[in-house]
Amino acid sequence: MTIEEQLITEITVESLLEEVKTKSDAGYRLVQIGCTRIEDAFEINYSFEKDYRFENLRVTIGEDVRMPSISDIYWGSFIYENEMHDLYGIGVDGMNIDFNGYLFKTSIPHPFRDAPAVTVKKVPKKMDEENKTSGGEE
Repeated sequence: MTIEEQLITEITVESLLEEVKTKSDAGYRLVQIGCTRIEDAFEINYSFEKDYRFENLRVTIGEDVRMPSISDIYWGSFIYENEMHDLYGIGVDGMNIDFNGYLFKTSIPHPFRDAPAVTVKKVPKKMDEENKTSGGEE
Protein backbone atom coordinates (compact mmCIF):
# COMPACT_ATOMS: atom_id res chain seq x y z
CA MET A 1 0.00 0.00 0.00
CA THR A 2 1.34 3.41 -0.89
CA ILE A 3 0.67 6.44 1.25
CA GLU A 4 -0.79 9.29 -0.77
CA GLU A 5 -0.77 12.94 0.12
CA GLN A 6 -3.87 14.30 1.75
CA LEU A 7 -5.53 16.76 -0.57
CA ILE A 8 -6.56 20.16 0.82
CA THR A 9 -8.64 22.30 -1.51
CA GLU A 10 -9.20 25.95 -0.60
CA ILE A 11 -12.77 26.99 -1.44
CA THR A 12 -15.10 29.92 -0.82
CA VAL A 13 -18.19 30.02 1.37
CA GLU A 14 -20.26 30.49 -1.80
CA SER A 15 -18.96 27.26 -3.36
CA LEU A 16 -19.21 25.13 -0.19
CA LEU A 17 -22.57 23.47 -0.86
CA GLU A 18 -21.70 22.65 -4.47
CA GLU A 19 -18.31 21.18 -3.48
CA VAL A 20 -19.83 19.13 -0.64
CA LYS A 21 -22.60 17.85 -2.93
CA THR A 22 -19.94 16.76 -5.43
CA LYS A 23 -18.19 14.76 -2.67
CA SER A 24 -21.46 13.17 -1.61
CA ASP A 25 -22.43 12.25 -5.18
CA ALA A 26 -18.99 10.65 -5.65
CA GLY A 27 -19.53 8.43 -2.59
CA TYR A 28 -17.32 10.19 -0.05
CA ARG A 29 -18.24 9.97 3.62
CA LEU A 30 -17.96 12.98 5.92
CA VAL A 31 -15.23 12.29 8.48
CA GLN A 32 -15.26 15.53 10.46
CA ILE A 33 -15.58 19.28 10.37
CA GLY A 34 -12.82 21.04 12.27
CA CYS A 35 -12.51 24.69 13.11
CA THR A 36 -9.66 26.77 14.45
CA ARG A 37 -8.95 30.42 15.11
CA ILE A 38 -6.21 31.96 12.96
CA GLU A 39 -5.39 35.60 13.70
CA ASP A 40 -8.52 37.61 12.74
CA ALA A 41 -10.26 34.74 10.96
CA PHE A 42 -11.45 31.15 11.29
CA GLU A 43 -10.26 28.18 9.28
CA ILE A 44 -12.87 25.46 8.77
CA ASN A 45 -11.85 22.09 7.34
CA TYR A 46 -14.44 19.67 5.97
CA SER A 47 -12.78 16.23 5.80
CA PHE A 48 -13.98 13.38 3.60
CA GLU A 49 -12.85 9.83 2.91
CA LYS A 50 -13.38 7.34 0.12
CA ASP A 51 -11.38 4.17 -0.57
CA TYR A 52 -8.81 5.13 2.09
CA ARG A 53 -8.23 8.51 0.44
CA PHE A 54 -8.60 11.51 2.75
CA GLU A 55 -9.58 14.85 1.19
CA ASN A 56 -10.31 18.22 2.76
CA LEU A 57 -12.23 21.30 1.73
CA ARG A 58 -10.90 24.37 3.53
CA VAL A 59 -12.84 27.60 4.01
CA THR A 60 -11.30 30.65 5.68
CA ILE A 61 -13.83 33.18 6.94
CA GLY A 62 -13.89 36.49 8.76
CA GLU A 63 -15.43 36.90 12.20
CA ASP A 64 -18.88 37.99 11.03
CA VAL A 65 -19.38 35.54 8.15
CA ARG A 66 -22.22 33.04 8.45
CA MET A 67 -21.83 29.54 7.06
CA PRO A 68 -24.45 27.51 5.20
CA SER A 69 -25.29 24.17 6.78
CA ILE A 70 -24.36 21.02 4.90
CA SER A 71 -26.84 18.97 6.96
CA ASP A 72 -29.17 18.56 3.97
CA ILE A 73 -26.32 16.68 2.26
CA TYR A 74 -24.66 14.99 5.27
CA TRP A 75 -27.36 14.71 7.93
CA GLY A 76 -25.01 14.13 10.88
CA SER A 77 -23.03 17.31 10.25
CA PHE A 78 -25.42 19.19 12.56
CA ILE A 79 -23.26 18.09 15.52
CA TYR A 80 -20.13 19.73 14.07
CA GLU A 81 -22.09 22.80 13.01
CA ASN A 82 -23.59 23.29 16.47
CA GLU A 83 -20.08 22.88 17.90
CA MET A 84 -18.76 25.64 15.58
CA HIS A 85 -21.54 27.90 16.81
CA ASP A 86 -21.25 27.12 20.51
CA LEU A 87 -17.45 27.15 20.80
CA TYR A 88 -16.44 29.69 18.14
CA GLY A 89 -19.56 31.83 17.71
CA ILE A 90 -19.84 31.05 13.99
CA GLY A 91 -23.39 31.36 12.70
CA VAL A 92 -24.64 28.43 10.64
CA ASP A 93 -27.81 28.81 8.58
CA GLY A 94 -30.21 25.96 7.88
CA MET A 95 -29.08 23.22 10.28
CA ASN A 96 -31.47 20.27 10.40
CA ILE A 97 -31.15 20.24 14.22
CA ASP A 98 -30.14 23.53 15.84
CA PHE A 99 -29.44 23.48 19.57
CA ASN A 100 -29.53 27.30 19.62
CA GLY A 101 -26.30 27.58 21.60
CA TYR A 102 -27.06 24.79 24.09
CA LEU A 103 -25.17 21.78 22.72
CA PHE A 104 -22.20 22.61 24.95
CA LYS A 105 -22.49 24.08 28.42
CA THR A 106 -19.54 26.41 28.91
CA SER A 107 -18.85 28.93 31.65
CA ILE A 108 -18.45 31.65 29.02
CA PRO A 109 -20.17 31.90 25.63
CA HIS A 110 -18.00 30.96 22.63
CA PRO A 111 -14.80 30.22 24.59
CA PHE A 112 -12.61 29.77 21.49
CA ARG A 113 -13.85 32.83 19.58
CA ASP A 114 -11.19 35.20 20.87
CA ALA A 115 -8.54 32.64 21.74
CA PRO A 116 -5.18 33.85 20.43
CA ALA A 117 -3.02 31.61 18.30
CA VAL A 118 -0.28 30.01 20.39
CA THR A 119 3.13 29.03 19.09
CA VAL A 120 4.65 26.05 20.85
CA LYS A 121 8.42 25.86 21.05
CA LYS A 122 9.71 22.34 20.67
CA VAL A 123 12.53 21.42 23.02
CA PRO A 124 15.42 19.66 21.25
CA LYS A 125 15.49 15.99 22.18
CA LYS A 126 19.03 16.11 23.58
CA MET A 127 18.16 19.00 25.92
CA ASP A 128 15.00 17.22 27.00
CA GLU A 129 16.97 14.04 27.81
CA GLU A 130 19.48 16.05 29.86
CA ASN A 131 16.66 17.65 31.87
CA LYS A 132 15.21 14.24 32.69
CA THR A 133 18.48 12.85 33.93
CA SER A 134 19.52 15.94 35.91
CA GLY A 135 16.16 16.51 37.57
CA GLY A 136 17.71 17.55 40.84
CA GLU A 137 18.52 14.08 42.13
CA GLU A 138 22.17 13.57 42.98
